[in-house]
Order: sequence, then C-alpha cells, then structure tokens
Amino acid sequence: MAEYICLINQDAIIIKSPKKSPLLLRTIVLIFAMVCGVYICSICLKQINIQNNINFQTIQFIEGPHHDNGIKLLENPYRHFPNPKTFSRGECARNPVKFFTILSMQRSGSGWFESLLNSHINVSSNGEIFSRWYRRENISSIVQTLDKVYNLDWLSSASKNQCSAAVGFKWMLNQGLIEHHKEIVEYFNRRGVSAIFLFRRNLLRRMVSDLANSYDRYAKLLNGTHKAHVHSVEEAEKLSTYKPTINSTSLIADIEKMELTAANALAYFNSTRHMIVYYEDVMTNHTKLQDVLDFLGLPQMELKSRQVKIHKGSLADHIKNWDDVKRTLKGTAYEHFLYSDY
Repeated sequence: MAEYICLINQDAIIIKSPKKSPLLLRTIVLIFAMVCGVYICSICLKQINIQNNINFQTIQFIEGPHHDNGIKLLENPYRHFPNPKTFSRGECARNPVKFFTILSMQRSGSGWFESLLNSHINVSSNGEIFSRWYRRENISSIVQTLDKVYNLDWLSSASKNQCSAAVGFKWMLNQGLIEHHKEIVEYFNRRGVSAIFLFRRNLLRRMVSDLANSYDRYAKLLNGTHKAHVHSVEEAEKLSTYKPTINSTSLIADIEKMELTAANALAYFNSTRHMIVYYEDVMTNHTKLQDVLDFLGLPQMELKSRQVKIHKGSLADHIKNWDDVKRTLKGTAYEHFLYSDY
C-alpha cells in the first residue's frame, strides 16, 4: 500500500502510514484461534482416549516395534536359548524358550490364570516374585531379578527348568512396574519379553475380593491360616461369609482410579509385544486360553486349575452395605457392575 506524504513546510516532511485494514486483522485473529482450538482439541482427545482405552479393549495381539532392516521382533529375539548357571539343560539346550510376564492388579484372577498356564507341560510361571520389596528397591535390583528368571536360574515349585518352552512370572502394576516403566519397556524390547495384560472388567467384584482378602490377612478365617486362594468348596464358602463394607462416597472415584491405572499401563507398554486378556472372558469361555498359547507359540493342550472361586453369585450376597452401593452406581456408567454374574 502506498504511504501518505504530507508537506508541512520547506524543511520538514512527515510520512504517515495508512490505517491497517480491519479485515486483515480479523483474518489473522481468526486463523490463530482456529490453530489453538485444533491443538487443544487434539490434546483433550488424546487424554480421553488414554483414560477410556481400557473400556474398549478385547483379547488382541499387538506386535512390538520393528528393526530398521524390516524384520519384526517376533521373528528374531523372541526365541531364546538360555544357558543357566545352576544346572545344565542337557538335551533341551537346543529347544527355544519364550519369555513372558503377566501384568495385572491384585485380585484380578492372576493367581488362577497363572495356575492354568502352569498346568501346561512346557510352561514355568514363577509367581508374584516382586511382592518382596527388596527385589524392586531400584531398577538395578529389578533387572537382576529379571535376568535370573529369564536365565532359568529362578527356582520355584513351578519351575520345569530343562525343557521349559516358556518362562515368566506375574507382576502387579503397583510393584515398581509403573514407577520404572521406561527402563522396563526398554528391557522387554531388548530381551524379547512378551507381556500378557490380565484385567478384570467388573471392578466392583475386584474391590469386594480385595477387601475380603485384606480382612482375612488378620482374621485368618481358615483355622488361623490366611489363604489368598483356596482349593475346596468348603474353604471358599468359609471365606465368603465375610461381607465387606464399601465406601460408597468414594466408590465412583475409586473405580475411575482403577480404570486410569490400567489405561496408563497400556499406554506405557504400547511399544512392547503384548496381548490383553480379561478374567471374565476366560471364565466364560476357556477357548480364550488357546489365544494365549498361540501368543506364546506353545502347543495346544487342555489347561486346568485346582483353584476354587470364592465370591460366586450375586454381589448383593457379598456386600454388607449393598443398598448404599446400589444407589451410588444406579444411573452411572458402572451400573452394570451390580448385575453381571459368572
């Protein structure tokens, strides 16, 4: 645009810029607002997706990252030939071994699920090894423990050692897993460890099981002995006589916290080779276990467990303040927790 030149006198010239077009300014402001709006919406959608991801997952296989040469990790580092220090694998030394970890939360059926896997002749799953705090004190102690397990030098009642075709353990999300997730993800991808996420859809039932188990740690209802899992109907019925009182005031917030914990774990371990399994799906359809065996590359066989479910039937029979809980969840996204049974 041309400038306006005003002659005041012979010795002075004043140059005035014309007024900027209001239309141009409005256009610039509109574009800026649109860019900011798109950015804010993308952040919000990403957060919502992470928090709600757990609600839409089903059993699925998710491969890990790829090497630069185009060969999938599944085709290379997921077949291992450990050389243990504590014994000789003998004629099984040439048999490959798969490394796995069951990632879960307490009272989500992980003990029962692990006992099913251990009924397979080729599987050694070594229990909740990070329940001991000193094994997860820092990332160094965690790595040392992992190396011992995957080198077949971890001895437990589940160890099949020489001819194990798959070796692993179960790891609760609150046992250093989330705190050190970056280093653990790097370890899983470097060592070729496959993760099996085991979650429970009905978080109200998980809460009942957790409260009842915590109570029995001190009450010891079974002849002065605490048992987290039982193998007889009589023992299950005895433990189920205790009805916990659930804090209805914080119930919704507690359920949302459990959902977010699971969703965050999935987001953190998204780059690993993993699968997602739900306790209820395995309970109602044992063919789901075939997917797990396929995921681990193991031959199909019938899996069995001696464990007996403790809290069967309607939740109304297992919650002391059932009416309060029912009123709290009525009309919410969690109302179906009140009625689902298996």
